[in-house]
Amino acid sequence: MEDKKSLTETEIRTRYITPAITGSGWDLPQVREEFYYFTKGRIVVQGKKATRKEAKKVDYLLYCKPNLPLAVVEAKDNKHNEGDGMQQAVEYAENLDVPFVFTSNGDSFVMHDRTGLLSQVEQTIPLDQFPEPNHLYSVYKQWRGIEEPSEPLVASEYYTDGSGKEPRYYQRIAINRTIEAIAKGQKRVLLVMATGTGKTYTAAQIIWRYWKANKDKQKRILFLADRNILIDQTRVNDFKHFGSAMTKITNRSIDKSYEIYLSLYQAVTGTEEASNIYKQFSPDFFDLIVIDECHRGSAKADSSWREILEYFSSAIQVGLTATPKETKKVSNIDYFGDPIYTYSLKQGIDDGFLAPYKVVRIATDVDTFGWRPDEGMVDDKGEAIEDREYTSKDIDRKLVLPERDQKVAEYITRFLEKTDPYAKSIVFCVDIDHANRMRKALVNLNKERMQENYKYIMQITGDDDEGKRELDNFIDPESRYPVIATTSKLMTTGVDAQTCKVIVLDSNIESMTEFKQIIGRGTRVREDYGKMYFTILDFRNVTKLFSDPDFDGDPVKVLEAKSDEEFDEALNEIDKAEPTDNNNETETEPTQKEIDENGIELPQGLSVVTKKITVSGVPVKIIGERVQFIDSNGKLITESLTDFTKRNILGEYATLHDFLSAWNKAERRSAIIDEIVDRGVPLEDLREQVGYDVDLFDLVLHIAYDKKPIKRRDRAEAVKRSNYLNKYQGKAREVVEALLDKYADTGINSVEDIEVLKVDPFRQYGAPLEIVNWFGGADKYREAVSELDKEIYEGVEV
Repeated sequence: MEDKKSLTETEIRTRYITPAITGSGWDLPQVREEFYYFTKGRIVVQGKKATRKEAKKVDYLLYCKPNLPLAVVEAKDNKHNEGDGMQQAVEYAENLDVPFVFTSNGDSFVMHDRTGLLSQVEQTIPLDQFPEPNHLYSVYKQWRGIEEPSEPLVASEYYTDGSGKEPRYYQRIAINRTIEAIAKGQKRVLLVMATGTGKTYTAAQIIWRYWKANKDKQKRILFLADRNILIDQTRVNDFKHFGSAMTKITNRSIDKSYEIYLSLYQAVTGTEEASNIYKQFSPDFFDLIVIDECHRGSAKADSSWREILEYFSSAIQVGLTATPKETKKVSNIDYFGDPIYTYSLKQGIDDGFLAPYKVVRIATDVDTFGWRPDEGMVDDKGEAIEDREYTSKDIDRKLVLPERDQKVAEYITRFLEKTDPYAKSIVFCVDIDHANRMRKALVNLNKERMQENYKYIMQITGDDDEGKRELDNFIDPESRYPVIATTSKLMTTGVDAQTCKVIVLDSNIESMTEFKQIIGRGTRVREDYGKMYFTILDFRNVTKLFSDPDFDGDPVKVLEAKSDEEFDEALNEIDKAEPTDNNNETETEPTQKEIDENGIELPQGLSVVTKKITVSGVPVKIIGERVQFIDSNGKLITESLTDFTKRNILGEYATLHDFLSAWNKAERRSAIIDEIVDRGVPLEDLREQVGYDVDLFDLVLHIAYDKKPIKRRDRAEAVKRSNYLNKYQGKAREVVEALLDKYADTGINSVEDIEVLKVDPFRQYGAPLEIVNWFGGADKYREAVSELDKEIYEGVEV
């Protein structure tokens, strides 16, 4: 008789668990086994290097329908109990919105019911009595309140193009919940999904499933957006499979023979009754309307854009937004109801689908302390300047200081020179005039780059046709130019700048909605273009909004720039911390709310005309010298980098003895360092101050326990001088010496990873299997590496 306890987990799955599942009626296409990774793995930034943490996966994900997963199954080897791993499996099931959870060790199953409809939350089930698909599906329908007439819509399938692309887990949840809400007769639906998580792709799948499930009924669907580039990108990308059934509404003519309509708000509404093209359609013409970025014009109750939604009030209306808007005057939750699903920026970063970010805070003296004119001082026109205190809110709205423009442009230029001169960068300015001045200042500081290509720096604002024509090139990963775009409002939303690596904040942004939208310009990940994270340069203290409870995404770190005299040192610290077609319709710049001098939002379409004074010759300096971090609760902590690191290490290891005990007990020493880094301690950033040739182990001892740091090369040489190497002979000794050299060059991680045997200089000794056999096999080789680890770190005094 077979001894189950001698079998691996894979063997238990193959011989017992999979046959038990398929034997109860689950076809193999309904069973996703072992390699179903539903996250990408959070991106961890240390210095200039960005790596991914391990992605989350389930052993099995069971589907009743192609779009409908019903169960997570966690497998263990037979040395475990059948219920081991249940807590993690339930957590994953909640993430995946899956109702049933099973664990097994090959003897039986333990079933966990999340619906609350079964007699027990958890129960043990014999191996040969795994539930049939139809049984779990019937419980699911009862749980979701799905009745027979609506089942065809709920069971409808996604669009696939044969490439293997399928919705990510959170997109699937958003699509399924929307389709189920529609099937149950809900007329207003709100989805909240962070910028960069694929709202338009999600919308396309919702529309596809609704359209295909009702094909015989000729349903007509309208997709509304407020930027022309959004419509055009959507038409040729996520919506292209609708083909000849789709058209774009312009402000010239209406053809009512199509089924899928794409339109700008501006194309179907206007100030004159005759220009309200949407009224050429009957109120019941559309069956489904999907509204992109619904936090904007359509949210406000008296908006002309809201009139469109109210005119087609009989249609099902689905609102998509990254930032649900709730103010005393504006509420899209009031109109659409509470979100049926939310996927936040923080979740996207944690899952590795969105890029994390670093924040550099730069304070000038005039922004921090304000500015007051000397007695009798005149502006550049020779007119007297009102004698009062001008604050940061006045700068660039009422008071223009050309020297400040110059200082900001210098900082941006030097930052890019020291990091990546061709990193796509967006500079958000107060208004169009400010964007124009920043473009000019940057152009004059980048003469060589401008000679290479005059489009290196472009102003992209609503009033600049040439700049708007370059917007497509800016967001195209294949296009090198433009590199730097100065803007005010036009690029806050709807700009899918996937390779944007730098966001510059030089505008007084106080709206959380606008702030999140701007941050979203950098959240796309493009590993194939080296875009794993992005940097925010904040000149206006806008990043104070990180501490707002409404913000839901923690930055990697926040750095405060140093004074002018220490400018290069500051950039060094930062550097080492780093690793459309606009055709027929007119797009207006101020689609965000305009604010009057008292901070009151003006009605849409109105703006503040403020007289600006320009005063040249006012000296401006960059001041401040502190490092700030965001803690796990999103609150700013003001302390030095060293103090922050020491406090966090001592919080886990109160004494040197505690740390060394954990270090010596660890199967892999590098795992201790990895755990410290995973908790947000920026060891790589600190090592730059001490020296990259210092071991991270010694860095911890130095920062937290006041020990003198030792270089890796010195530790390696100490081992070579000892008698330790005499225990090895021949090629085995050569390999150990090579491991010591590898440690001196790169650290303990590479030594402990057996994959190191596949690279130089080890390849010259032969294949990894041949090398480990010199030590008596793989286990003996691992013992040798563990002993070498111990020898390297020998002699640390407690």
